[in-house]
Amino acid sequence: MIKSDEIILYAIRGLPGSGKTSFAKSLNLNFYEADQYFEKFNNNKFDYKLLKKAHQYCYESVKQELERGKSTIVSNTMTTIDEVLEYQNLANKMGIKFVSMIIENRHKGNSSHKVPTSTIENMKRRFDIKLK
Repeated sequence: MIKSDEIILYAIRGLPGSGKTSFAKSLNLNFYEADQYFEKFNNNKFDYKLLKKAHQYCYESVKQELERGKSTIVSNTMTTIDEVLEYQNLANKMGIKFVSMIIENRHKGNSSHKVPTSTIENMKRRFDIKLK
């Protein structure tokens, strides 16, 4: 178990096209996204049937980075609290600080992954925020 106030897991949430990846890159830390699974193992083609594998790959990549003693970022839509809690619980279990942030699409950005508008609208409806 890692115990350090210096190690932080940053969770960046937001709808497709909001700028999550661009922001993650600007923080100068390794970051992981479910989309990286498709880039690496599926010719950069999204396949809904592989989404569970993609999220597991992302989770395991984040966990390995934290186990190496490095602060890291998970950058996914995380539209539900349960999706956020998965990473918050990981950080808590490892004794690592957890920071969650939401990126809003205020620049009229479009999804670079060609997510259909109808899918984004559904994600907007289920986007869940619980302030503490």
